[in-house]
Amino acid sequence: MNWRKRPFHFHNGRGGTALTVRVVPRASRNEIAEIMADGTLRIRLTAPPVDQKANEALVDFLAKVLGVARSKIEIVAGHTSRQKLVSILDLSPQEAEARIWAAYQKRVA
Repeated sequence: MNWRKRPFHFHNGRGGTALTVRVVPRASRNEIAEIMADGTLRIRLTAPPVDQKANEALVDFLAKVLGVARSKIEIVAGHTSRQKLVSILDLSPQEAEARIWAAYQKRVA
């Protein structure tokens, strides 16, 4: 299936964007693996899921991919789950999608 045809489920919040993420910890590298059928981003992280290391790695990774400060990213729900709801302040859904798409293209190129 064409990645661009899958629906993003970014939501325009009062001051930013919200998205759902499925984390795969203990991967060989940090990367956006895919957009799942329901629009969730599947992100592989090298960090283990202990002592909030995977959550910290997720925030670091998304800050780098989206080009925003760590302080603009918050895990709103799913702190102890692989399924998470993430809020990104001061970034529109369209800009978030463009930046994630660019990062994904670098991975598959």
